[in-house]
Amino acid sequence: MCRRTLKILEQDSNSYKKTAEIIKSGGIAIVPTETVYGFAVNAFNIESQKMLYKIKDRNLERPFILMTNNIENAKLLVEIPKRALAVAEKFWPGQLTLIFSTTKIGKIVSGGRKDLGVRIPDNRFMLNLLNEIGVPIFTTSVNLSNKKSAKNISEALEFDGIVDIIVDGGQCMFSFESTVVDMVQFPYVIIRKGCLDIRKLSKYI
Repeated sequence: MCRRTLKILEQDSNSYKKTAEIIKSGGIAIVPTETVYGFAVNAFNIESQKMLYKIKDRNLERPFILMTNNIENAKLLVEIPKRALAVAEKFWPGQLTLIFSTTKIGKIVSGGRKDLGVRIPDNRFMLNLLNEIGVPIFTTSVNLSNKKSAKNISEALEFDGIVDIIVDGGQCMFSFESTVVDMVQFPYVIIRKGCLDIRKLSKYI
């Protein structure tokens, strides 16, 4: 798999617009977030998802993370219980991924999965990108499965020639994955301890 990869700087005035155009047309992007670098594809493009699984050498049973710009858009694809909504409103945008049951539309775009992890990132570029695209995106850390996630542009550039665009955001602010909480049913379960301190979550979950 060899592609001509466009490389741009995050601070370029139209960087998020160029990236949005490529993702909306079915391309695969590498984007900087406040946690780690992520691959990004249109959540409604099944072929793009399939290509990303191949690039990652990822088991098809392992879902991607859904990113969106607001809670209302997230509700199109996942069911957010009232108790969980308070957690989402408190920590989004932020370094917290929450797992919810999928809606009918969510099942369609995720290949019938019963649940999906969702995050609203606390990163200006990503929020501008999501606003520009207008639909949720599927993301996953930039790495081969079971390898370390890319935390800086040098590591992200290992996929030059494989994806359609790489956005250079330098070093990620936290350089560590998000904290993940399964909120499908109560009691909630912490799936992964990430860069959001779980002590901050304790009184909410």
